[in-house]
Amino acid sequence: MPLQSYPEISVIVPVYNAGPHLRKCLEGLIGSDFPEFEVLVVDDASTDGDVTAESRAYGFECLRLDERAGPAAARNHGARYARGSILFFVDADIVVRKDTLSRTAALFRARPNVAAAFGSYDDAPAETNFFSQYKNLQHHFVHQQSSSHAETFWAGCGAVRREVFQSAGGFDAGKYQKPSIEDIELGYRLRRKGCLIALDHALQVKHLKRWTFLSVLHTDIFDRALPWSQLILQRDGMINDLNLRASDRFSAALTGLAVGLLLLSSYFPILLAALVAALITLFFLNFGFYSFLRMHGGMWFAIRGVAMLALYYFYSGVVFTVCYGSFLLGKRISLAGTARKAGEVS
Repeated sequence: MPLQSYPEISVIVPVYNAGPHLRKCLEGLIGSDFPEFEVLVVDDASTDGDVTAESRAYGFECLRLDERAGPAAARNHGARYARGSILFFVDADIVVRKDTLSRTAALFRARPNVAAAFGSYDDAPAETNFFSQYKNLQHHFVHQQSSSHAETFWAGCGAVRREVFQSAGGFDAGKYQKPSIEDIELGYRLRRKGCLIALDHALQVKHLKRWTFLSVLHTDIFDRALPWSQLILQRDGMINDLNLRASDRFSAALTGLAVGLLLLSSYFPILLAALVAALITLFFLNFGFYSFLRMHGGMWFAIRGVAMLALYYFYSGVVFTVCYGSFLLGKRISLAGTARKAGEVS
């Protein structure tokens, strides 16, 4: 059981209508082999049950927000009451392993220069339908292939030293009032301050969420690609990490090119050769991921995964292109307005 005084780790669990997932999340924490932790469950005004009673049944404290404010605000609220020197954020639909907290504590003890650290989903998603398996395996593969010296942060299973979190001002709860890229944005700010963020490939947790085709599209487009593109253009620039590696950007460009060549090939058949070349290049760029999918789900699973990845690259590229065009147009309008005012003054 967790100690009730002077914990080393404060686990903060933001909850909004988590249903039975919360119970499994808390059971995973109870089974931890690390003794020096506390758990703060932050109820983001859930409407599907008594989160307070469920949390206290496991001996954990529950803090409730009067109205829904989003996971960024919920995590910040929990951090204000946390006593541990390490703030460990975990989503309510995630089950930690027995050694998750002990591994996190060992990492921060061994590497005092590390300000934050995070892990990934494991390669055995709880839900068995195609979209849940695909989405979780994609996340796992991307994180496992990324550098251990991360350029951003993930709050699904991630920890930050409390003083670092406080000095950075926490998550931007004003800008991100629903699940979005609030953790990525925090990671960008930490890196700008010179903080070291570690991606521990062995720090893996199980994801319980059930994905559907529509939920994948909505999340990827409106909660990830759109705000992330805006963040890149407005303030922080492109990074070569996670979903923004050079190979991913090139794959998105190739996918867009392939779609354009396909549309034009009915008028200019000679373009079919270029289309085939683009598709072959795209295939070999992502061959490792396709092999990974085949290993976990078989050939038919991998074939569907090829289609899903192509669709992902297509709509991600379209979203960024639209955002970039809007950004350039906004700058042009702003410059024109500045020039007009300067002319009026003179």
